[in-house]
Amino acid sequence: MIKQLHTSKKQILVVLILLLSFSVKAQDTPFNCDYSAYLFQYNDVYAIDLASGNAYVAAKDITPGNINAAAYNPADGFIWGYLSSPSNTIVRIGNDFQTTTFTIPELTSGNKYVGDISPNGVYYFKAGGTSYFKVDLDPNSATYAQYLSTENLSQNISIHDWAFNAVDGNLYAVEKSTNILYRIDPITSNVQALGVVPILAGLNYTYGAVYFDADGRFYVSANETGTVYVIQNVQDLTLSTLIDSNLFAFGPSSSSNDGARCPTAPVAQEICDNGIDDDGDGLIDCEDPSCSGFGSCDVIAPPTTANDGGLESNGRLSEAINKRNFNRAKTSYKFDQKTAKRVTKDTSRNNSNYRSASNSFQLQDFVPLNTINEDYAIDSTPLDLLNITNATEVYSVDYMQSGASIASILALKTENGVYEHTKYICDRLLGAELISVSTIDINDQSFIKSIIKNADGSFEYVLSLSAKLDNADANFVIESHWNLDLYQSDITFYNFQIWSDSIDDLYNLAQEVLNLLDTVKPISEYQLSTPPTVFVRKGKYNNGALDLQIINTNATNTVAFDSGFRTTETSDFNYTSSSLDLNENYITEITVPTGHLFDIGFRIGDGINTPDDLFMSDGPWGFDDSQASTSVNNYNVTENTIAFNSLDFPIERNVTLNATTSTYFAAYRALTPRFKAVDLTDFNSLKLQAKGTGNLEITLVKQSISNWEEQYKTTIALIDSFQNYELSFSDFTSNVSTDLIADDVVTIVFTMVSEDGSTVTKEMNLQDVRFSRGTTLPVNDFETETSANNIAAYPNPMLDMSNIHFTSTKSETVQLVIYNLLGKVVYNKTINTQVGKNQIAISRQNLSSGLYLCKLSSDNTHYNPLKLLVK
Repeated sequence: MIKQLHTSKKQILVVLILLLSFSVKAQDTPFNCDYSAYLFQYNDVYAIDLASGNAYVAAKDITPGNINAAAYNPADGFIWGYLSSPSNTIVRIGNDFQTTTFTIPELTSGNKYVGDISPNGVYYFKAGGTSYFKVDLDPNSATYAQYLSTENLSQNISIHDWAFNAVDGNLYAVEKSTNILYRIDPITSNVQALGVVPILAGLNYTYGAVYFDADGRFYVSANETGTVYVIQNVQDLTLSTLIDSNLFAFGPSSSSNDGARCPTAPVAQEICDNGIDDDGDGLIDCEDPSCSGFGSCDVIAPPTTANDGGLESNGRLSEAINKRNFNRAKTSYKFDQKTAKRVTKDTSRNNSNYRSASNSFQLQDFVPLNTINEDYAIDSTPLDLLNITNATEVYSVDYMQSGASIASILALKTENGVYEHTKYICDRLLGAELISVSTIDINDQSFIKSIIKNADGSFEYVLSLSAKLDNADANFVIESHWNLDLYQSDITFYNFQIWSDSIDDLYNLAQEVLNLLDTVKPISEYQLSTPPTVFVRKGKYNNGALDLQIINTNATNTVAFDSGFRTTETSDFNYTSSSLDLNENYITEITVPTGHLFDIGFRIGDGINTPDDLFMSDGPWGFDDSQASTSVNNYNVTENTIAFNSLDFPIERNVTLNATTSTYFAAYRALTPRFKAVDLTDFNSLKLQAKGTGNLEITLVKQSISNWEEQYKTTIALIDSFQNYELSFSDFTSNVSTDLIADDVVTIVFTMVSEDGSTVTKEMNLQDVRFSRGTTLPVNDFETETSANNIAAYPNPMLDMSNIHFTSTKSETVQLVIYNLLGKVVYNKTINTQVGKNQIAISRQNLSSGLYLCKLSSDNTHYNPLKLLVK
């Protein structure tokens, strides 16, 4: 019995030793030169895809002390860093983010925030000044984890990180304020200035995280904005050569920032003129920030004016905004930046039209001037927002340079909660794209910044914040959230929406707004949210469904889709919930069936991180009852009764309007949600079904015509039963006596009048309105636009097997090629497709763990490349 017990104890001890051995081994796994860059903020770790700038939290609170001087060690494949506490301690980090600490007693106390590791495993790290330390981190060395020496740079430079270039073995860094690129010889400690980096000239950021790739490209991240810049081929630079630098991506900001990355891992690069998404981030050619200024890609494009601000982010506002825009068109209102009143500090601070009756300050007190080196600023205040939104005061400024707007601030006071519009909520379903969403650090606070590509191709860097009074009105509290429902409700807010064509101007303007707020009433608290990790980059409503492109930065598998929608302007809201499968893919193209609708607001989220909110309203129907003698008896909007021809331009939904008047009343329909002009020159007629009482005047409102009386009109006679009408564009006439050129039609207006001035009741009932190409032109005369197809892999990440899914428009031979990150072909297969859905089964075979790029080549269809992760 005793012997059996002893044997059992020995067996248990062996099992415990084996388990402990397995646990240590599982925690002792190196990164082994993966493609990600790692950003350390305090003791949290973010994994960054440098190609897109998107980041996600890889691990939180991995050590008791904060980590700085982070560096990838080519000698062992681990990441190392210096701990803020305990003193004189360095830390080794595995790819499961388990840590092992080493005390180096020879080190001085205090933080060390600059660091990298040489190819042979020597850790070079320092604080300020010229002194730096060397510790041996080569596991095959007799002096492993031991102090080697203290050295001194040949000159003192103000840097916050440096990195080894694997191509030439030197250290490189960029100095704060001067923006000079330095090369440091690790053998002699000689510091060589290579010149000011052009893309950084004039900036004053801290470059706390820097990285290299296998080709010697140097990536520099600014703490405050998160912007990643690239400097090409630094190993080839001499004092006489020009430094080739540019934007690269937009990542997360931080007040404490340090980066580590394997210097021999490649970074996918976008080729800016081949029509392909080369780096797999979903951005093609000039859409990609790294293409800024290359070839035909613009460096900047003027942002929109604040006078157009205040568009809808909810269903309550869409019709009101539509009426505002119709009234602007009817009165021939056009905001002209060239003739607008210029703003100076004296005029902006002493304008009684904007002063608050209940406070000693006014909105102008918080709108900065002469902060971004503008030539001048103009008053662009959209006062008509006061009648249709929850704003009780409004003031806006456009900042002008070389005759064009470079930035705008829209300031609004609201008394029953936060202002109800943000650019990012509604613009994405109306032609704009959310290129990036991340943080920007201003006065040591992390705000959300977004980069929006407008439908006209211009880029805007956007930030919003709101201030509320606190502590018996002695202080301001600042709130800034992605989701409007997180703001405190039923209180007064001072709202600021800031957008610019430069992230640096956005930073400076927002910082000065906060400084001005703090000057008037000290800011006592910040209530800020984090950006969404899963968001809709772009989308559109198409024939009863939402076509969405979803960016999934943290490999989420499934998100909830919750929506409220209306089928018409006069119907009640309906609500629905479902889930969307993203399969952990970075980019997902997905179609969400909705049925025909007028507007929809929806939220997607994983239930843990900040969800993404969007709102879309179609071009609304509205009615004009502005005449004192006019009263509307019945207004109803219903769904269409026919399926439109694919060659038609449909005016969605039918309208019935009954009113009593002695003058006139009208129904109108914007062709787009933004009251933007539409080129209808491919069409030649207007078709509709209609019935009613008396004559109906139809007006096509052209954007280029400022005088309402010169717009093109025609008249039809309605009877009490439905009739089909086909009106040629030649039927529309103007008193300018020229033929209609329908290249900029904004809206269509249907008007009924009292011919003799007596009080009459009339009705119009309009159905199935559409612009048509008619039957005279063959289909072949019109180009069919073919959009790029996407391929998908499931499962992704792949363990042993995966299937590549794609859709083919014809039977043909295609070739699937898979590349590793070094550009080497690791898989090649040719197949014959069938029309419709196809799939290609692939097996892991000898593929090692890592990221691969899949490309499908076809003679007839362009397919976007796909990132495939092999575990």
